[in-house]
Amino acid sequence: MIRHLLLAGLLALLASCAAVPPSAPPAQTVAACPAPCPVCPVCPAAPVPPPPVSVLEPVSYDDLPGWREDDLAGVLGALRASCGALRFQTAWREACAASAEVDQDDAPSLRRFLEANFVPHRVANPDGATQGLITGYYEPLLRGSRDKRGPYRYPLYAPPDDLLVIDLAAVNPDLKNMRLRGRLDGRRVVPYYSRADIENGAAPVAGKEIAWVDDAIEAFFLQIQGSGRIRLENGDMLRVGYADQNGHPYRSVGRYLVDSGELKINEASMQGIKAWARAHPQLLEEVLNANPSFVFFRELPARAGSGDPAMDGPLGALGVPLTPRRSIAVDPRYISLGAPVYLSTTLPNSEAPLQRLMLAQDTGGAIRGPVRADFFWGFGAEAGAMAGRMRQQGKMWVLLPRGYPLPVR
Repeated sequence: MIRHLLLAGLLALLASCAAVPPSAPPAQTVAACPAPCPVCPVCPAAPVPPPPVSVLEPVSYDDLPGWREDDLAGVLGALRASCGALRFQTAWREACAASAEVDQDDAPSLRRFLEANFVPHRVANPDGATQGLITGYYEPLLRGSRDKRGPYRYPLYAPPDDLLVIDLAAVNPDLKNMRLRGRLDGRRVVPYYSRADIENGAAPVAGKEIAWVDDAIEAFFLQIQGSGRIRLENGDMLRVGYADQNGHPYRSVGRYLVDSGELKINEASMQGIKAWARAHPQLLEEVLNANPSFVFFRELPARAGSGDPAMDGPLGALGVPLTPRRSIAVDPRYISLGAPVYLSTTLPNSEAPLQRLMLAQDTGGAIRGPVRADFFWGFGAEAGAMAGRMRQQGKMWVLLPRGYPLPVR
């Protein structure tokens, strides 16, 4: 009986399952096709970096504007001065030896010698620009005394004993011409004192005075020029030249005065800055200290000159006398000191062309970059007037001996 009841219940359960209709499959929805985009997006290609620019690129003498018009007066003497420092370098030996056979009064012969022995190289900045800033400098004349007295209150210092100069080329040959300045603070090497620190007595410069001059702004510009002459009270002439620097970067006081609203950009020449300083003596210290760089000098020995003070230039960084209007200061990281450099620029505050062969015989704290030069105008007030107004754009070509090994790109 129990078995019949279980069988009947099982049959009833199966019947009830069969009565439930199977679930309908879910309805499929069809998405509407989107309208086609008017311009199909394309991922932009990765930017291709520009090819590296060679700072020096060989060219033809025909590429030098005005090359045939330069009378080359004074070039051979300046070149022979460079050769006095370069003649033992293998790359320069042949060209320097040949220069001794050239007649300095025969310009066509000198031009043939240059074209036969040197290859012109266009100078460019790393970004490819071939124009750069050309400024001017000169050898000023100041009034001074060996002692601090009367109006002579502004000292010119020799390098202090605690100034350290670290030649980085000794650590890495790729850092040639790179030097660090500093001082010891315990066991650490720290930056040397700034201009403001030195002027306020922080540096041990007492006893390092070479001379005292009567004008603070003239002493400041003597540091910018790097060399000069001082007429002493007894009539003697003292010559001083660059000895070292405190390691701080040069900052333009002209730019500082323009940014401060004290001068307009066209007034920020050496003459304009000096005129401003005379009219604002109470602000002079603040303005001069805006340039933290400070130059130390050395007294230069008397030497036999040409008899013409205007033509007896100071010693440049190459260690040879500079030739007025034929010597320039360059950045030695890019332009070999001693090399001829053809310069194409304009006269100060003018569009009149100034195209002539120069000799790279000096350097300067503000001369940084391949297409950058400081034109040496000579000695005295007239040279100062030209140098103080010069801030032109120009192009440069360096002449290197044939076979000269160019730096790797």
